[in-house]
Amino acid sequence: MSLPTLIPREVLFGNPERAMPRLSPDGGRMGYLAPDSGVLNVWLRTVGQEDDRVITHDRKSGIRTFFWSEDGRYVLYMQDRDGDENWHLYSVDFESGVIRDLSPFEGVRVDDVFTDRNHPGEILIAMNLRDRQISDLYRVDLATGAVRPEAENPGNYVGWLTDHEFRVRGATAAQPDGGFALLVSKQPEAEFEPILRWGPEDKGAALGFTPDGRGLYVEDSLNSDTTQLYTLDLATGEKKVLSHREDVDVGSVMFHPTEHYVQAVAHNLHRLEWTILDASIAPDFEKLGQVREGEISLVSRNKADTTWLVAFTSDREPVRYYAYDRETQTAAYLFSNRPDLENFTLAPMTPVTIPSRDGLQLHSYLTLPAGGVTKQLPLVLNVHGGPWARDGWGYDAEAQWLANRGYAVLQVNFRGSTGFGKAFMNAGNREWGAKMHDDLLDAVAWAVGQGIADPKRTCIYGGSYGGYAALAGAAFTPDVFCCAVSIVGPSNIITLIQSVPPYWQPLMHTFRVRVGDIETEKEFLESRSPLFKADQIRIPMLIAQGANDPRVKQAESEQIVAALRAKGKHVEYLLYPDEGHGFSRPENRMAFYAAAEEFLARHLGGRTEPGAEQEKKLLESLRK
Repeated sequence: MSLPTLIPREVLFGNPERAMPRLSPDGGRMGYLAPDSGVLNVWLRTVGQEDDRVITHDRKSGIRTFFWSEDGRYVLYMQDRDGDENWHLYSVDFESGVIRDLSPFEGVRVDDVFTDRNHPGEILIAMNLRDRQISDLYRVDLATGAVRPEAENPGNYVGWLTDHEFRVRGATAAQPDGGFALLVSKQPEAEFEPILRWGPEDKGAALGFTPDGRGLYVEDSLNSDTTQLYTLDLATGEKKVLSHREDVDVGSVMFHPTEHYVQAVAHNLHRLEWTILDASIAPDFEKLGQVREGEISLVSRNKADTTWLVAFTSDREPVRYYAYDRETQTAAYLFSNRPDLENFTLAPMTPVTIPSRDGLQLHSYLTLPAGGVTKQLPLVLNVHGGPWARDGWGYDAEAQWLANRGYAVLQVNFRGSTGFGKAFMNAGNREWGAKMHDDLLDAVAWAVGQGIADPKRTCIYGGSYGGYAALAGAAFTPDVFCCAVSIVGPSNIITLIQSVPPYWQPLMHTFRVRVGDIETEKEFLESRSPLFKADQIRIPMLIAQGANDPRVKQAESEQIVAALRAKGKHVEYLLYPDEGHGFSRPENRMAFYAAAEEFLARHLGGRTEPGAEQEKKLLESLRK
């Protein structure tokens, strides 16, 4: 087997060189993320010049996303403390350099931010200041930082809706049966009234008001298995379907930046596909399709809509960003997020459809090592988190890392994954550790049956729900896997639910439908919890946990580690004191992947890159 050059972990998992470009509303400036002192911060550049300068000064986890105020005076970004997910919203006045915490309240979390082009000096933020379980809406003056209440949550609102005059005109309310209701004021200043009702089996959301303010854009599955995008006339109740496919849900929806009408809709069965609804942008997408291979995403545009910033995503290349001039229909290359990747051979990610034992179609992705050998490979089953999420095609750092080390990598959209219709999602209800796990086993059996995977060298690996799946694989089906890696994985569904953060409470009705009821089904949930089958675990395990994780508490990892060690079983356990639900700090990421790489090589036989001394020292402090 001739594998390509070893890709350094720093190239795969270190900070991107530059990423996430965003145009100011007037198009005169561009912000982007780039390292400063080894930590991702926001940088600013005047378009057409090379006056790049850093305007934020985070020194811990780094900034992950940012956006512009409507007047272009401020850059806004969210940050928590060591992974606690109590997100604060900050503004940066790029002229004065002043950074202001717009939500300076201890233990409070900003859930959502609303901006409006006609109200450039203010924003609306949803935060749980009054009651930690629910988020009220507050209006914030960007110049002064003054915060005043705007709308109070009666106790079950989980989202807010504003109109084009920046008035609060609706809310999504959680219902006792696990469904949701959409409440809207049909006229400004009128009382909210129920407009739509989605049961726990359905998916639905209001995406905003139509340009005339008389209707709503809605995406839901009320009249079909997969979601439809339609307009709803508030006066007559008339619905007009704009986009629908029988095989996959609606994905991203592209709106005009100032006129608020839908221009394009994306669907993603195996790969991203755009349907153009606004003929005026069809020539732009045609031209962009000629720039280079890859999936096209519009990441930013100025208000005049003359300049687009576009990302091209491929499975075997870094993300590449271009500035597209709509008037001349020309694209100018800006940068790639990881130019060092261009020096290495990456492996193709292939969409595959795997049948489950009861007839479902599991849309999945297979990444095989570049180099020619495709049979009897060690396999890593990389299970996505959520579980109400999905895997997709494109550059995936973990898939490339594992394939480069010599492993076949299989990523499965098991039942309960989103995007494939409500029947597929609801097939995962109450199936943690059962039929959801069977789907994973069927995928492994498929890979073995195809001759791809060596059945004696298969590892189950994942984070969050994927971490639970890794624990379940080790506890419930220890003969299928030879090792397991669990990152922030729940081991006991009962204690997981009992310890959720307070702001999850309005969503717990849905959790009871999807997972089970801890009040009435203790025995059932224990049967689906790996902790209670820990005595059956006999394969090597690597468990990693963030001490500040608000979703999967430290106890979830520690109780199963203790149970294993009480039985005299070896388990490698890494505890990160300054992390939450995943590893944000660059040095922590590098240390984890160094440990995971060595663990996998020991049990699957793949390649390793020697660990750096600083990684080794950090790992010694993390091992518990």
